Amino acid sequence: MTPDGEEVVVKLEMPPYGSFAGEVRTLLAAEGRGYARLLDLDEGRHVTLQERLGPSLCESGLPVPARVEILCATLLHAWEVPAPEGLQTGAEKARWLSGFITETWEDLDRPCSQSVVEQALIFAERREAAFDPEAAVLVHGDAHGANALQELRNGSGEARYKLVDPDGLLAEPAYDLAIPMREWSSELLAGDAARLGRERCVHLGRLTGVDPRPIWQWGFVERVSTGLFVTWVGADQMGREMLDVAEAWTGS
Repeated sequence: MTPDGEEVVVKLEMPPYGSFAGEVRTLLAAEGRGYARLLDLDEGRHVTLQERLGPSLCESGLPVPARVEILCATLLHAWEVPAPEGLQTGAEKARWLSGFITETWEDLDRPCSQSVVEQALIFAERREAAFDPEAAVLVHGDAHGANALQELRNGSGEARYKLVDPDGLLAEPAYDLAIPMREWSSELLAGDAARLGRERCVHLGRLTGVDPRPIWQWGFVERVSTGLFVTWVGADQMGREMLDVAEAWTGS
């Protein structure tokens, strides 16, 4: 708590500090618009002082469609923040994801089909080639429900949310919409995963005005890369579900 009674959060970044610079640049640029307000920082110690927010969207108990709408509304607000200098670009992120997918797939003894990996690499290459700095915005980079926290005071009486823990990238808006595309695998596997995935993609496009094609391509890349990552860290069931959806999406 500050001397004037404001409740705050002290965030200590853990090694290897890879995302700290992007987070600080993003929060400084946002000045509380769409993101948690940065009150103070100690760059040498990798510590920030941020406004205190409420429970996360994933703790809200809301159904998935309502969470998707809230995430999209929050992202639309966040994309209005002017992008600062020095951010990783969408093209660089696509290249990094390609390398990560290729290496991790081999390290894990190929837990999904080669066709899934090949499709992910094709889509990553397309998004790298499509990068346009003039059309790019400041994107969060990992806008899932646990990174969207409810504002404690917004003056409207509505449950509004702000984003926390940004990676901070200069990329097309579709990259942020890849995150809800990779989430909620069980919802997709409960039916026709390919059809339901396409419907979710189109819905995200309608809510935000973003072309569904790059949403689908980024979403596929994120689903494969994250499915491999969570498998690598031991969350086998989550990884299996994410990759099973990717199998269903391949070629669809």
